[in-house]
Amino acid sequence: MNLMNLMQLKEAWTVFKNNHPKFPLFINAVSNSALKEGSVVEIHVTSPEGKSLTTNLKLKASDLEFIEQFKSSLR
Repeated sequence: MNLMNLMQLKEAWTVFKNNHPKFPLFINAVSNSALKEGSVVEIHVTSPEGKSLTTNLKLKASDLEFIEQFKSSLR
């Protein structure tokens, strides 16, 4: 990732945090206590029309490494 893309990503994260101030608090709580190898992350999305989509994944060690790299790139 080049420096310009990283700066844009950081800027977008700032806008996202301002739009959804409770979400980073949730992510911090999860990452401090629940993100471990074998944890299951489930994502559920409901469209404005009411359509629901759900998926889940069991975290692997490589997933946790990626998450840590991503978090450190946003600091």
